[in-house]
Amino acid sequence: MADTSNFRTGFTIRHKNGLWSIAEFQHVKPGKGPAFVRTKLKNVENGKVVEHTFRAGEKVEEVRLERREFQYLYPDGDFFVFMNTETYEQIQLHKDTLGDVPDYIKESDMCSLLLLEGKPLTVEPPLTVELVVAQTDPGVRGDTAQGGSKPATMETGLVVQVPLFIEEGEILKIDSRTGKYLGRV
Repeated sequence: MADTSNFRTGFTIRHKNGLWSIAEFQHVKPGKGPAFVRTKLKNVENGKVVEHTFRAGEKVEEVRLERREFQYLYPDGDFFVFMNTETYEQIQLHKDTLGDVPDYIKESDMCSLLLLEGKPLTVEPPLTVELVVAQTDPGVRGDTAQGGSKPATMETGLVVQVPLFIEEGEILKIDSRTGKYLGRV
């Protein structure tokens, strides 16, 4: 058992019959009344984010998740196949458990799998990914009424807002946490 003094970003706890990772936390000591810890918790299994307040010193059940590097191999119907590059063991995960991860990965990309007692829970793509622009409208000079950006469809089907000068076939760097354009490669 751990308590609120052990909280840090990424700390995983079992709370309300689910596994939650601490995304943000703030220790608050008001002038009047007891101290408390305000947190933003992200559900490890489905990605849902909630806010919760704990009393200072409150006991929580810590969960140790194992993070392993796996290589994304290929889609197989409703499943995606990943391989452990050390043991060559392959794991199939249903697309419903992956959320928007397939929008950020291509075949042979490396991903992190979070495992609880050897059972895969979720997949985390790399923080930044390089994707090719599959389709985008040409930018028109002087067309900045929309803030100087346009939608571009990437090779994986992800749609990203990009500057007007981006053309089809270019390789872009995308932040997988926010889905935002970071620059050209």
